[in-house]
Parts: sequence; C-alpha cells; structure tokens
Amino acid sequence: MRIALLVIGLLPAVSNYALAATDPSLTRLEQQLEFLSRTTDAVVGVSALHIESGRYVSLHGTEQFPQASAVKVPIAVQAMALADEGKLALDKMVSLRPADVHPGSGRINDLLFHPGLALSIENIMELTIVVSDNSAADLMLREAGGPAAVTARMKSLGLNGIRVDRSIAMLLADWGGLKTVPPEAEWNRDMWDRLLDAVPEAEHMAARRLQTRDPRDTATPADMTKLLARIWRRDLFSPVYATKLWDVMERCQTGKSRIKGLLPQGTDVAHKTGSVGGVVNDIGVITLPGKAGHVALAVFTKGSSRPEEVSEKAVAEISRTIYDYFALFPDTAPAGPQ
Repeated sequence: MRIALLVIGLLPAVSNYALAATDPSLTRLEQQLEFLSRTTDAVVGVSALHIESGRYVSLHGTEQFPQASAVKVPIAVQAMALADEGKLALDKMVSLRPADVHPGSGRINDLLFHPGLALSIENIMELTIVVSDNSAADLMLREAGGPAAVTARMKSLGLNGIRVDRSIAMLLADWGGLKTVPPEAEWNRDMWDRLLDAVPEAEHMAARRLQTRDPRDTATPADMTKLLARIWRRDLFSPVYATKLWDVMERCQTGKSRIKGLLPQGTDVAHKTGSVGGVVNDIGVITLPGKAGHVALAVFTKGSSRPEEVSEKAVAEISRTIYDYFALFPDTAPAGPQ
C-alpha cells in the first residue's frame, strides 16, 4: 500500500498510488501515515491538502467511503447554493411534523413534544452541522431538492466522487438491517425505536457489512478535500453565504476526539464528523499556527469491528501527524510533476 503525494490539480489524471515525492520528509510522512492506519482494523482513507502551497498527501484517496453524517456538508453546500441563486430563503420557516423526527436525532427529538414547532432554514442548518441532528439534516435535504439535486451539484463542481442517494433516515434503516419501512406519513420516533430494536443482532451486523460495500452515499477523500478547500476559499457562492457556511462549520460540537483530539488546545478547526456502524469520519480545515497556512483534511474509516474509540484514536493521530508536518514545512514547493 502506497501513499500518493501529488499536486492537487493533477489528481484526476494521476494514479492514487503513484509516488511523486523526492523530499525525504514527505517520505517519512508517508511511512508514518501507513503505520498509523494500521492501528485500527478499519480501512482508512486520508486526503490532506496544504491549501497555500498545493502540496497534497493521500491514502486510498480515490476509494469510496461511506460518508455517514459527513454527507451533511454537501447537503449544506447545495442549500447555500440555492439561497445564493435566490431559490431558497434562509429565513423560510419549516413546520415539523411527528414524521419528521428521525433516528439519531438529538435536539429536535428533545423539542418535538407538541405540535407547532417551526424552524428557519438557517436554524435547521445550525442543528445539522453544529450538533449533527439527523432530523434537521433530512429537513434541509428536502428543502435543498433531495439527494439527486445534491449529487448533481457535486458533479457540477467536478466532484464526481461525492454522491448522495438517501435521506439520513433511510440510510440508518439500511444500516440497521430493516427490510421494510412503513410509508413516511406513518413515521414517528417510537416507530423507529420499535423497528430498529426488533432487528436480530446477526441481521444487523450482516447489514453493516453489506452497507460498507454499498456505493450509495459515499465519497472519496480526494474529492471531499477539494470541496473543503473551496469552502475555505469561499468561492462556491457569494461572500454572505460562503461566510455563513464556514462559520457554522467552525462551531461544530461533535468529534472532540477526532481531528481535534490531539491538536494543540485552541486550534481552529472548521469540520464535520460522521459515524455509523464501523464508520468513524471527520472532515475539515485546520488553521495552522503562525503564518503556516491551512490544511483541508478528510479522514474516513470503514469496516471496523472494534469499539469506536479505536478508530477515533487513529483519526486523531493521523490528523496530528499531518498538522505537525505542514506546520513545520509550510513553504516547501509542491511535490510532483510541475
């Protein structure tokens, strides 16, 4: 297994396993990341771009990985693009029904005890990114035009490796091993608990293994890093919407043991996590100290049968290793063909 060290603009034309670097320090970084990827039983995908210099490192960078809740970033990009185009107002109020409470939700599940709750699109986005509320994510996905519209937006940006195929509710139903799901009009939080709790453990684990190989709702680390870099550059839409998306990612409260886990206290990380059976992800942009710049980083894992903390530790160690390298060598010329 080899790690590609390339110029980000050359990614589509160069093999993921071509090694272009001659810098001994990059070779050592390659060896460290390979070693750290073996500290978990999961398959690990890494893509890191030092935005200012263009230097890039990846491990399984063009392989598809389940996004889990990292998918909420592409959904947010689609929603903000529609707002920028005048097709979706961020102050639009969306009324919640009992059927809108989906598995894995926190804040909305806590709030929806009585009819009458309504949230603005902007507040829905806050809940989606900051606390990773699944009900909010599915509301935003619906308002953004659905899965096909998000995938089409990614393709329009040249990011063919990012796809969205299902709502979060249906994704979790498939990962949970549900063979049938009632019509959406009949959904409620008690129904989800009852159906998921009734799945035998053996069937649930079989569904997890199957979903790990499912191409739906997956992304390549390479394309996710490209998307993150554009979010940082604020060139996807006009400044007011670009800044709103960046700000909400900076306030993400989940994943304190992942990208942020071993970074110096106070390091700014605008990010989004993702978790589902055997999958531990974190994607974001790290601000390096001083004038060392920024690193767009995607760390995906899949197929683990060990406790989540094992993969989280690997994500944290990989992130710290990349942070240290680019903090020490921020100005080296880009590796690879010029």
